[in-house]
Amino acid sequence: MDNNGKANHIEDYLVTLHTGQWFGWSDPKNKVYDNLIILDDTKDKPTEQQCVDGLEQLQSNFDAVKTQKANDKTSAQNKLKALGLTDAEIEAL
Repeated sequence: MDNNGKANHIEDYLVTLHTGQWFGWSDPKNKVYDNLIILDDTKDKPTEQQCVDGLEQLQSNFDAVKTQKANDKTSAQNKLKALGLTDAEIEAL
């Protein structure tokens, strides 16, 4: 994940699939799909496309939450202004 908490690597997706250390990397310095190894034989290796799609979904969900928070903040500020509060009063909240 990046500094803001947004998923940015297939590893971010993989950890959402199962608990525990069920996967690893044949080359820990080069964490690419080709180096993905499954450590728990009760788990299946996801396809590369599943990893790409899963990462994209995590990123999309993150963006949607961020957008919704911004929209909610704007909506709340507009409602407070409609009630007669000044920008300074709203900021003080």
